[in-house]
Amino acid sequence: MDSGNRFTGFGMELLSQSNYKIWKTCMESYLVGEDLWDVVGGGKTNAPQNTTETADEIKENDGENTDAPKDTTKTSDEFNKWVKMNAKAEFVLKRSISHNFFEHIMRCKSASDIWATLSSLFNKKDVAQFQMLENELANSTQEDLSISQFFIKIKTLCSEKSLFLKHERGDILFAD
Repeated sequence: MDSGNRFTGFGMELLSQSNYKIWKTCMESYLVGEDLWDVVGGGKTNAPQNTTETADEIKENDGENTDAPKDTTKTSDEFNKWVKMNAKAEFVLKRSISHNFFEHIMRCKSASDIWATLSSLFNKKDVAQFQMLENELANSTQEDLSISQFFIKIKTLCSEKSLFLKHERGDILFAD
C-alpha cells in the first residue's frame, strides 16, 4: 500500500470509510499504550480546573487560620499535564485520519470530542453514510496497490455496502 495511506511511523492505515472498526481497535490499543486513553475515552476526558490560588485564598476557602504554606501548584500542574496529554492524543488522532474526514473534526475542542465525532460519524446508519460508501467505491483507484490488495479493498467496500443494505433496508428508501 502506498505510504500516503499509512499513519507514518506506525504501519497503520489512515482511517477511511471502509476500515473504521480495525482503525478504532488499533487506535485504542495505541492510545492505551502511550498513556493517552484517559483523555480520549477514560476518566479524564475533561480538563481539570486551572486554578492558581494564593496561600491566602486557599486558607480562606479551607477556613484555616494557619500560616503554613499550601501547595498552590497542584491543580495547575494537573491542568498542564492534561493539556499536554490531550494535545498529544489530538495529534495522533488527527494524523491518523484521511483528509476526507478532517473537516468533520476541525471544530473539536479536545481529543475526546474528536473520538466522539468519529464514532458518531461511523456508527450511524443513514443515507449520508451509505452515500459515503458509494462515493468511496466509485472513486477507488488502484494507485500503488497490487491487484490483490485493490481487489480486497473493493471487496471490503462492497461487503460493507451489502451489510448496510441488509440492516437498513426497512429504514431507507433506495432507488434500484
